[in-house]
Amino acid sequence: MKPSHKLADIFRTFGPAFRKTHHQHLPLQHLRIMHAIETCRTSQQGGHVYTCDHCGKTIFSYHSCRNRHCPTCQFLPSQQWLDARKQDLLPIPYFHVVFTLPEQLRPLALRNRMRKSTSIIATRQMAIRLGRRHCLPSSSSAASCCTSSQKASSESGITAC
Repeated sequence: MKPSHKLADIFRTFGPAFRKTHHQHLPLQHLRIMHAIETCRTSQQGGHVYTCDHCGKTIFSYHSCRNRHCPTCQFLPSQQWLDARKQDLLPIPYFHVVFTLPEQLRPLALRNRMRKSTSIIATRQMAIRLGRRHCLPSSSSAASCCTSSQKASSESGITAC
């Protein structure tokens, strides 16, 4: 089943107004990605015309943008990558730590990507240490692991789940 709206459709509809409103805060890389996704598999990317030798039917095939952020171009490679990663998983319980950067820090984080990445990695390591201290090592349910991790990390502003 195909989705009713593609990201490219949303970018084509709302992208110009979004760029006009937020142009001072958008890195050039994000603008290029949006443009690539908007023009993916359209006449702007060029294409080929195929004609059947038997019936004369003509088919237009537009080129893709091949941008690594484009969900249209990267659907199959991302599924193949996920399948390969699933093969790498060990048969042990995992837990996933999620945290949201406070709204006040987001503009700062966009302008200081390297520091943001370093801080996120350090915070992740702290959350893992806290989670290990407070989670049961047995094969208990994920809910009890998350509950104890949330209690342990609430003082640092990290939510585990």
